[in-house]
Amino acid sequence: MITRTRLVTGACALLAALAAGMAFPAGAVADETSALAPKVDLVLDVSGSMRAKDIDGKSRMAAAKQAFNEVLDATPEEVQLGIRTLGANYPGDDRRTGCKDTAQLYPVGPLDRTEAKTAVATLTPTGWTPIGPALLKAADDLDGGEGSKRIVLISDGEDTCAPLDPCEVAREIAAKGIGLTIDTLGLVPNTKMRQQLSCIAEATGGTFTSVEHTEELTDKVNQLVDRAADPVVTPVATTGADQCAKAPTLKSGLYTDRAEFGQQRWYRVDVEPGQELRASVSVAADRAVNPSYGVLLRAVTAPGREIVRGEAAGNGRTDVVSTGLRYPKAEADDEDETAAAAETVCLQVTHSFSAGSKVQSTPGLPLELTIDVVDGPSQSSDVASFGLGRGWWLLGALILTGFLAGLVWGWLSRWRVAVWRTN
Repeated sequence: MITRTRLVTGACALLAALAAGMAFPAGAVADETSALAPKVDLVLDVSGSMRAKDIDGKSRMAAAKQAFNEVLDATPEEVQLGIRTLGANYPGDDRRTGCKDTAQLYPVGPLDRTEAKTAVATLTPTGWTPIGPALLKAADDLDGGEGSKRIVLISDGEDTCAPLDPCEVAREIAAKGIGLTIDTLGLVPNTKMRQQLSCIAEATGGTFTSVEHTEELTDKVNQLVDRAADPVVTPVATTGADQCAKAPTLKSGLYTDRAEFGQQRWYRVDVEPGQELRASVSVAADRAVNPSYGVLLRAVTAPGREIVRGEAAGNGRTDVVSTGLRYPKAEADDEDETAAAAETVCLQVTHSFSAGSKVQSTPGLPLELTIDVVDGPSQSSDVASFGLGRGWWLLGALILTGFLAGLVWGWLSRWRVAVWRTN
């Protein structure tokens, strides 16, 4: 009897241990899934101007509420969504108080649709338009985790709390390198409002959309929430060198770095015979810069001979300048062992941005580099011929045809003149 009791006790203990062992990995998996979940914070302007009735015959607030209800119904399960308001609580005239009026209406996390809709239903157009402070708080709402992060700002007017310029706030958020994108939607925007919301979006690689109908608002917010759920490629941080010999060797992938004003950044890529190197670079102005700027990407051999280059220029207050290049390495002959070895290609990135007055020059501007080494075309030596690729043969055929046609036409013209003189 004692032996049976011990056996039963031992079996129960073993089952309990197995159950505990299975539970912990499951918890770990749940935590990992939560860390990678995409996050979206909807930031809604609830200032007094949202009372205006110019969207499909109803107030801007009513249109926003209707759109939010439909968006909450359509939000994918994997998206952690939150709602933040600005100008929803303080109705007074004190500017200092009004510019602090931003609150988290629904915390970023797993979505309870009924609870979120109930919270939205309580909103009434009230006070100021502190866009800058609201963006700073929204960035804190999305802090933590490795999934994509997106702020969707819906507003019907420009910020009323300068000198905290919301465009500068967006640049500050971008400079943190946390991969956060801000998209802006303007309800019945005027020119000044359009410029401000566009600047906010451009600073973080987001989009600006003008909205004048409820259906447009619903469709656009749904699109942005769905976009957050799409898988994203996480860039790998790297540090370029000041010369090719010290540069890191990169493989195909997406990389991020920072390039200071007037600084060159070097990277190395190994290209096998018969492969083609495709490289592109983007440099973002995440702070106030002087107008007229450009970016240069050069592919250079290890001894220093330039192979090919790509360059682009821009002019404006803030922008992202991008350029790229392609370099096909020809197939090696079987007898030429030297040509059969991989070639080290040095990539040099230079930009001509310059800092505005009283603007910090460090850290450097965000730089994103895409490297792709693929199988080259069947005749890679012809791809870069005069920039024409295989169209070179077509051009040659057209030149020859034109030459022969000219000879024939000239002979016919002389024959006709001779006949005319005879007659």
